[in-house]
Amino acid sequence: MINWGGSALTWYPNLYIVLVGPSATGKGTAMAPAMKMLEDIPNLELAPESTSLQALISSLKDTNLTDIDSETGKQLFHSSMTIFSEEFTVFLGYHNIELISALCNWYDCRTKWEYKTIKRGKEKIDGVWVNLIGGTTPDLIRSSLPHESIGGGLTSRIIFIYEESSDKLVTIPTETPEEQQLFEMLTLDLEQISLWAGEFRWTADFVHKWDAWCREAAENPPFHDAKFDGYIGRRRVHLMKLSMIMAAAHGRNGLVLTADDLEDAITALYEAENKMPLVFKGVGRSDIADLIFRANMFFRMSKTDEIPYSEFARYFEGDADRFTLDRLLDTLEATRTAVVIRKPSAESVIKIIK
Repeated sequence: MINWGGSALTWYPNLYIVLVGPSATGKGTAMAPAMKMLEDIPNLELAPESTSLQALISSLKDTNLTDIDSETGKQLFHSSMTIFSEEFTVFLGYHNIELISALCNWYDCRTKWEYKTIKRGKEKIDGVWVNLIGGTTPDLIRSSLPHESIGGGLTSRIIFIYEESSDKLVTIPTETPEEQQLFEMLTLDLEQISLWAGEFRWTADFVHKWDAWCREAAENPPFHDAKFDGYIGRRRVHLMKLSMIMAAAHGRNGLVLTADDLEDAITALYEAENKMPLVFKGVGRSDIADLIFRANMFFRMSKTDEIPYSEFARYFEGDADRFTLDRLLDTLEATRTAVVIRKPSAESVIKIIK
């Protein structure tokens, strides 16, 4: 943890990370080695893939772990759990407001958390610490999360990693001896890091770089989209959590944050933010918001910047009639995403602008 200015600015190195992409883009393949590592670490509580909130609370309460601060010798009590779900929206359920609210509360790692039930009265948990990694598709995000929750609440606490296609095709996957050794070393590193306890400190260089970044970020936010307003407000928290994680990964200075740790955290965050706006591109109150998103993905995957009208129409034939298709193209033209070139003696062509 790090105390950056009183109890209101005490942050912990837990993260909520969700991989997002169309089906069969390799989300599960990317997550599988991490799952194996976590299973090999003793005293690491994994949440069940699909469960009720009450069962999840009981699992969290039953962990009851104790660490010893290496510097002060003080006992630190906590209830820690990692949610690892290849199908995050299955875990989350459909518009599950109670679970969404609980995850929002747990993100800040409250020292004491209470939940009232009708039959069992109050459930009290000391030292909540929840880490989350999941995978899902843009379609499932749109269907499982309430529209009003996008832009704040849980989505503002998640770092989304988006990719629309696989990087390359591997028909015969193999694991080299070097990769096996790397896996074992990473697992050992994670096991050792899991034994760390105490409070992070920082160097003067870290403070100087942090101040410069905060000022620059305030003047130049990465997105100008209301659906990310909440994320922008919590961007400093995300970066501080990443900085602590980088310091632990480097392992050079113990519980001390340096400018190098912050630099690596900034690089990782910027890389994630590069495609993050695409996560909610199909979300909106317009009845064609999803079609606009799909059209943009269609354009991104196109190998040419001119597409015959009939080819574009066939792509949407199951979801849009001629009237809806014209509305879609009018919107794309208004946003200068594409323009329809109408030819009197030939088929119209859709030219991609950006």
